[in-house]
Amino acid sequence: MNTPKIDLQEITSRLIGGGRISRQEADALAMWPDLDALCDAADRVCRATQPDTIDSCSIVNARSGRCSENCRWCAQSAHFKTGCTEYPNLPYEKVLEAARHNEREGIRRFSLVTSGRSVSERDLEYFCNQYRQLSADTSLYLCASMGLLGKEEMQRLADAGVRRYHCNMESSDKVFRTLCTTHTPDDKRRTIGYARECGMEICSGGIIGMGETMADRLDFAFELAELDPDSVPINILCPIPGTPLEHTPLIGEEEIIRTAALFRMILPRQSIRFAGGRMRLSAESMARMLRGGVNGVLMGDMLTTVSHQIADDRRLFEATDWNF
Repeated sequence: MNTPKIDLQEITSRLIGGGRISRQEADALAMWPDLDALCDAADRVCRATQPDTIDSCSIVNARSGRCSENCRWCAQSAHFKTGCTEYPNLPYEKVLEAARHNEREGIRRFSLVTSGRSVSERDLEYFCNQYRQLSADTSLYLCASMGLLGKEEMQRLADAGVRRYHCNMESSDKVFRTLCTTHTPDDKRRTIGYARECGMEICSGGIIGMGETMADRLDFAFELAELDPDSVPINILCPIPGTPLEHTPLIGEEEIIRTAALFRMILPRQSIRFAGGRMRLSAESMARMLRGGVNGVLMGDMLTTVSHQIADDRRLFEATDWNF
């Protein structure tokens, strides 16, 4: 396929000035021969449109396993035998322990994430009480990821102190429909719409490396641009034994770097965030991405190695000229 001749410098200046990129231009950049030049352009856009402090967040898995949905990548789906650790709603003392640890480490946002299509009335009230307590016990910016909720349920979370809602679109509409049949992209858009109506910010991205093409990723990025979330997490598939995607070949690091740069060029005003799977990347690749369009990072977890991981991240931010 012939692609138009484009001026990378002109596109960069246009994006910094508030303009947008066309699909034809994105197709051309996807085949741009000089990856470093593309990353440098994405970095210029990022530094001009984003704060100079890394956009940090952390999560706690507040309920694990037994999910009714059949997402083909997920260890927590009850449809697959993965050996996933299962547990019911975490008690508040465990949630507070994780929250305070992350707050001490300087991480600004904190989210409770629950497995399952949604949460019951009883569980919603349980978690709303936890959010009210977290608002009193910490100064963290509180987020939630609790599946497909209605407007009334979303309003209750907002009233309890939740300021950002996370609901990943996961992939382009076309690809998603091949990976999950128990809910649809429109179900997700409806949930995101309710969160927005309730005054919340939106976090929505997805997973790369699930067998999709680069053209599929560009479709996805442009669909996200229409959705206009505040934050776009990029997860990298780590094939999990027992899931239908367990034998999916790993995509290469250069392809991951290029994808992040393209997302920045298509989504110049969003926070583009490292999320799951990044630990398989080399330090050099992560640094290139932090100088190639990425300005946010999902950090830490509830494991005993969390402090070491956060210390590594701090060194990485310093080396790539990001404040933390």
